[in-house]
Amino acid sequence: MAKKRILVTGGAGFIGSNFVKTIACASDVFSNYSFYIIDALTYAGKKENIQPELAAFEIPFSSIDIRDRAAVDRIFEKEQFDGVIHFAAETHVDRSIENPNIFLETNVIGTLNLLNAARKIFEAKAWFRFLQVSTDEVYGSLHEHESAFIEELPLKPNSPYSASKASADLLALSYFKTYKLPVIITRCSNNYGPYQYAEKLIPLMIIKALNNEPLPVYGDGQNIRDWIYVDDHNEGVWGAFGRGRPGEIYNFGGNSEIKNIDLVKMILKELGRCESLIKFVSDRPGHDWRYAMNYNKAKKELKWKPKIKFVDGLKKTISWYKETWMEL
Repeated sequence: MAKKRILVTGGAGFIGSNFVKTIACASDVFSNYSFYIIDALTYAGKKENIQPELAAFEIPFSSIDIRDRAAVDRIFEKEQFDGVIHFAAETHVDRSIENPNIFLETNVIGTLNLLNAARKIFEAKAWFRFLQVSTDEVYGSLHEHESAFIEELPLKPNSPYSASKASADLLALSYFKTYKLPVIITRCSNNYGPYQYAEKLIPLMIIKALNNEPLPVYGDGQNIRDWIYVDDHNEGVWGAFGRGRPGEIYNFGGNSEIKNIDLVKMILKELGRCESLIKFVSDRPGHDWRYAMNYNKAKKELKWKPKIKFVDGLKKTISWYKETWMEL
């Protein structure tokens, strides 16, 4: 039986590159699926991240910007994909505050281009899936004692980034309703692990600490995030892609809520650095207070739950950055 042909967008970025390494190249997956990777190779995506896998498994790669409708149409027409796993996105909240336009262009128009290209070919397929990888931030912010986010909640994004992802989610769901395109959406809490660009909290703090530089912490550091190791997230993505129900949304979380200041202190302790390196800075505009994900639906329908304890994942992540930080 012919392998299913899957397009992975953003496959040279943080989550995408880890997906290529741990999922796409797993023997039981690779025997039944072939993958095609595209990435615009912006500042946060490096082809070198996945070059060994591309070579060893002869996975084709194209440097394509999903904002380029003609390029997206050409690759779909040529390859006739059986599915799409859509990681590609602008994701950094601070950058979205400084320049919202690029977030709307990539996250909304780019997703629209992919949906339109998929719509042209999916009806001729016996099996097709379009998986939209989203974020917990589309739900807005929680107070300290509120229940974790569930999939049925109304969307209340508070930043240009989260608004662009919420818009993309709604577009994708509209294509399921209107055109019957088999769309599945996953929403995940904060990811961490190897290959994450050093603008995000955990790698930024690790590298600042390694360099004995001040560690900037927003406000009083009391904001709370739920952390998930990137491999756990990708296991959920793959489960939703294969077993999820079209038109449905699945939350993933790490069961690891922690205050930002406590996380920074954990990193400093692991690296043997003094807490005097912590420098409190002006808070981010519209800074969400707390995120937490209820993943009971994924647990029930996808048989998924996070496996990696935060303390173990953090140690693995710190070790990786210690080995590679001189190159970053």
